[in-house]
Amino acid sequence: MGDSSDDEYLGTEWIPYSERPEWADVAPLAQDDGPNPVVSIAYSQKFREVFDYMRAIIARGEKSQRALGLTTDALRLNPANYTVWQYRRDILRDLKADLNVELDYLSEVIGQNSKNYQVWHHRRVIVEMLNDASNELELTENALINDGDAKNYHAWQHRQWAIRTFNLYDAELSFVDRLIGEDQRNNSAWNQRFFVIKHFGFSPNLVDQELIYAMNRIRIIKNNESAWNYLVGVIRQSKYGDGLLNNHPAVVEFAEELYQAGNRSPYLMAFLIDLYQEQALQQDISDREQKARKVYGLCDDMSNKHDVIRRKYWQYVANHLKDQLNKSSEQAQA
Repeated sequence: MGDSSDDEYLGTEWIPYSERPEWADVAPLAQDDGPNPVVSIAYSQKFREVFDYMRAIIARGEKSQRALGLTTDALRLNPANYTVWQYRRDILRDLKADLNVELDYLSEVIGQNSKNYQVWHHRRVIVEMLNDASNELELTENALINDGDAKNYHAWQHRQWAIRTFNLYDAELSFVDRLIGEDQRNNSAWNQRFFVIKHFGFSPNLVDQELIYAMNRIRIIKNNESAWNYLVGVIRQSKYGDGLLNNHPAVVEFAEELYQAGNRSPYLMAFLIDLYQEQALQQDISDREQKARKVYGLCDDMSNKHDVIRRKYWQYVANHLKDQLNKSSEQAQA
């Protein structure tokens, strides 16, 4: 990091630690790269000095207000340094510091480093120490919406942790619906919806509600992988209908109507392939052959037109069904 960037982080009036009278009792501890380092990093003078003093403070085990300030400078220069974050936590505990002040500090740091794992981890530990997650939904909403990255993995993980740990589920479906409305292909928002629904439990009424929700979204964007995955996921994960696509007639009718209307979304076709495989393996011999032919035809279309990159997979699906049907016939004749 160059001097100009350091100035931006530490301020143009920053005074080197070696020139501060209150630090005269500390001998900086240089980084030991060994006698023959493979790659020598060109640290700026400011970066090197801050971390030389940081190493010295850690070596002597000092946990003081000035040490806390030093960690602030160090983390501005390298917010991904795990050792500094850990030592900062040790200092906060030892000083019995006001952790709400630390949360304010972290909100600022996260605003500038929203994809930094160490920052989010530190935030989680501080929230646990306070046993108070009242600010976490707003914080993560800002990271996901106001910062313009609605798929920020770290923010979603933190949000799920806060909701699960402090039972903050009640308003989450409304929040997720808002994000899906803004971007129906936001897979992170669909995943969050599934996270909430799974907590509430897959009751028949809730499953039907969610299937209707997903179908309505698919009607708007037919080729929406996120919505199709959600639809299938709700069916597969719920005990209602034994996790079988065929046991949800409204969804079967919906998918077949889309196909008959000329839609050839690969996600629709994959759904129909799974559906007809189920039917072929459940029905009597006459119906079985009819459903199997549908599977073979759809797999052929996927292989040659709509999902060519996964041609071998669709060929495998067709061949696997043939093998299953042959074994079933042999067992019936035995």
